[in-house]
Amino acid sequence: MLKLIVFDCDGVMFDSRRANQEYYNYLLNHYNHPPMDEQELEYVHMHSAPDSVRHIFRNYDEHSFEEIDGFRRDLGYDRFLPCMKIETDLIDFLDKVKPLYHLAISTNRGNTMAPLLKLFELEKYFAKVVTSETASRPKPAPDGLLEIMAYFNCTAEETIFIGDSSLDQLHAAACQVPLIAFKSPALVADYHVGSFMEILALPPFVKNCS
Repeated sequence: MLKLIVFDCDGVMFDSRRANQEYYNYLLNHYNHPPMDEQELEYVHMHSAPDSVRHIFRNYDEHSFEEIDGFRRDLGYDRFLPCMKIETDLIDFLDKVKPLYHLAISTNRGNTMAPLLKLFELEKYFAKVVTSETASRPKPAPDGLLEIMAYFNCTAEETIFIGDSSLDQLHAAACQVPLIAFKSPALVADYHVGSFMEILALPPFVKNCS
């Protein structure tokens, strides 16, 4: 029986593509480099901030990673948060499932996750949030999801993960947790949906949410 729902953040709870684009292009521009191409934008959409910085600056060696990442940390993310677009039916879905299931987040976001939840008043929904900075290893490693399941004392059979990327697919598979692919028809997943409210009609949810 389903007891725990774990969410990815970027591409699931939020359309963060524009925010990520503005953020990482700001870093590149600060060091007088051109903006990201589409492949780089796709990469930063999925990976942790340190890995993303390494990737987009991989062809530039004028400045050290430590200097650039230090600037990134000092810069913060607050000015880019207004570019985040919350999924239209996320709140309705959370209100529906919060009384029935444990809710948690496993994300490759770092220290930007807490202010994001605060800005959109989502903190009350999630009892456990694991980020790239708090997990032993970021996704696709299973660490974050395993930590969440241990926190709630739930098995893989009692858990479901909502993700949108190949990293999420690997993350869930490494823990043998069923995956709901969110707006990502190309992913190998147990279920595919185009909105949150569609999830309520999936077999694991029908009995409790009808």
